[in-house]
Amino acid sequence: MGETVRFGISMDDQLLESFDRLIEQKGYANRSEAIRDLIRAAQVELDWEEGEKEGVGTVTLVYNHHVRDLSDKLTEHQHAHHDQIISALHVHLDAHNCLEVLVVRGKAREVRRIADELIGVKGVKHGKLVMTTTGEGLH
Repeated sequence: MGETVRFGISMDDQLLESFDRLIEQKGYANRSEAIRDLIRAAQVELDWEEGEKEGVGTVTLVYNHHVRDLSDKLTEHQHAHHDQIISALHVHLDAHNCLEVLVVRGKAREVRRIADELIGVKGVKHGKLVMTTTGEGLH
């Protein structure tokens, strides 16, 4: 980690009050830590938009396992990307519905493409990609 540098920020008092409420709700120790997290989040988002940096994402899928061939199709997609899908969790939600959470690692654009393929399989009720970073480059 580099040297800590102090700097000032000017903002409207109502925006600062709103920020302080957010800090309290999220449990931050101080404004500095909250601002650091906001900057890190913006950096991660930019990396994902550019698409070339290594990233990690979780793909969450909810589906009815009774839908014809759906489980097989999802498994085929996962096997086709076995080098990027590094972990999978399967949960039986009830007698019909399942939840799968897949951890996908690779270039951001590849992770997004794999997630879109999985979410787009006919019979998936809901899917969501949550993107994050490997942590490399964040301070």
